[in-house]
Amino acid sequence: MSDYRADRKRFSGIAEVYDQHRPNPPEEMAVILCGLAGVATPRVVVDLGCGTGLSTRYWGDKAQRVCGIDPTVDMLRQARLATHQDNVSFCLGVSHETGLPSGCADIVTCSQSFHWMEPSSTLSEVRRILRPGGVFSACDYDWPPITLSWRVSQAYQETMSRVRTYERDLGNETPRWDKSGHLRRMQESGVFRHTTEVLLHKVERGNARRLVGLVNSFGSVARLKLHGLSDADLGIDHLYRVALEELGEGDGDWYFSARVRIGVV
Repeated sequence: MSDYRADRKRFSGIAEVYDQHRPNPPEEMAVILCGLAGVATPRVVVDLGCGTGLSTRYWGDKAQRVCGIDPTVDMLRQARLATHQDNVSFCLGVSHETGLPSGCADIVTCSQSFHWMEPSSTLSEVRRILRPGGVFSACDYDWPPITLSWRVSQAYQETMSRVRTYERDLGNETPRWDKSGHLRRMQESGVFRHTTEVLLHKVERGNARRLVGLVNSFGSVARLKLHGLSDADLGIDHLYRVALEELGEGDGDWYFSARVRIGVV
C-alpha cells in the first residue's frame, strides 16, 4: 500500500512546477463519466491522488461538491492556493483509506495517479465510497504530447531513458504499477459490473520552457535531483536546446492523448 512518508517524499518541492505545466483533463471526459453514471450534475465527485488540484478544479462547475484527496502536504497547499471554487475542498489522505462515508460519491477519479496506488485496496475503497451505479475512472496521458517535431519527441525519450537508468543505478526506483495493466486489474478486481477504455484528446499551448517544466514535474526527476543530479546529467539541458530550436519561445499547439479506463460499480 501507499504510505504518507513515501508519497510526501516523491512529490514534495515540485507543486508549483506541476500546477503550471501539467495539462487539464479533456472536456469530453465529464460528459462520458456523467452519462455512464446517469447524472447530469453529480452530487459528489472524489478525486484520488489529486495533486495540485488541476483535475479537481475541472469538476468545480460540473458537480455540486468535489473533494480532492492526496498524501502530499506540498501538493495540497498549492491546490488550496490555486482553487477559488466554494464547492471544491481538499483533504490529506490515501487512496485505500479516504475517511469518506460509504456510498457518498457518484464519480471517483484518478488523474495521472492510479499507477502509484496499490490496486486491490484502492479499488475496494472505491467500491465502498461509490453509490450503486457510480463510476470510477483512471486517466493517464501519453508522454510526451505531440508538438509536431519528431526531434523534440526523440530528445524527450532520450532524457527519460537517462532518468530510468539513473533510477536503477541509484536504487531510486519507487513502486508503481504499469499503466497498460490498469484495465485488466480493474476487470479482475470483481468491483465493477462493466469496464471500458476510451481515448480522448486535448489541445493546449506550449513551448520549450513548458516542455522542460513538464519533465521537472515528474516525481522521478525531482527525486534524482535530491540526489544531486543536474539538468546536464539527466539530459534536460539538451532537451531544452532541441526544443528551443524546434519550437522557439512562442507558444504552439500541443496535442495530448488521454487514456481513460472506466468502471461502473
